[in-house]
Amino acid sequence: MLIGPSAVEDAAVLIVGGTSLRGSATADSPPAHLLAAMTAGGHTAAQVWMGDKTSEIAAVGALLAGLDVAGRVISADALHTQTSTARHPVGRGADYLLTVKANQPTLFTRVKALPWAQAPVLEATRERAHGRTEVRTAKVLTAPRIAFPHAAQVVRVHRWVRTASTGRVRRSYAYLVTSLPAECVTAGELAHLVRGHWRIEARHHVRDVSFGEDASRVRTGNAPQNMALLRDTAIGLLSGLGFASVPAAYRWVGYDCFTRPLDLLGIA
Repeated sequence: MLIGPSAVEDAAVLIVGGTSLRGSATADSPPAHLLAAMTAGGHTAAQVWMGDKTSEIAAVGALLAGLDVAGRVISADALHTQTSTARHPVGRGADYLLTVKANQPTLFTRVKALPWAQAPVLEATRERAHGRTEVRTAKVLTAPRIAFPHAAQVVRVHRWVRTASTGRVRRSYAYLVTSLPAECVTAGELAHLVRGHWRIEARHHVRDVSFGEDASRVRTGNAPQNMALLRDTAIGLLSGLGFASVPAAYRWVGYDCFTRPLDLLGIA
């Protein structure tokens, strides 16, 4: 298990998420599906192509099998809030942070019924960007009555978003369960972990929008994994150019497609 405030440093986080290459579907087979573990810094630590009859839940063990996960926090969405997924990292000296939703109705009901109204707000942030104001608050409770393997704490994040142009307000709650004990992590650090999980979704979005991954028809052998690795490599190189976004860097390289890609790779 992790100890000390350094438990949630970005270098210690592995974010698990999957993506389907819808263009690779055939009349007889579903689309190729990749499951990846990404560091908070955007580096792909491991990636597996799941077979047609393999689910993401079953593939997590294979994904993490070749990694030294001791001392890390495994962050995953509600699909992976399974007892087997929770036991795997803890059994190897890691911790988990898992989203709780209605796909686990018993757990979700118990978590939602905790005395949140009496719990103090332990972390609050306010941001203005992209024409909207977002306020996020986090509450944390210990989990003595949560029948889930190694559960130590439960987190509730309240998100309040106001769109400046319309005045429309949206509110939502997210619930999470973690094996990280209270003495090892603050509410602010847990909120940082929760916010960080979106990074793998953002990476998949860039791979799709800028590199057409979703339309890719590649599905033979290791080709889907190899192409995803090449896309991730390109994103890493483009991110280091100092532009506001990967698409902006991608366009800049494309303006001189005969020399700038070679310069980026250090090839004379």
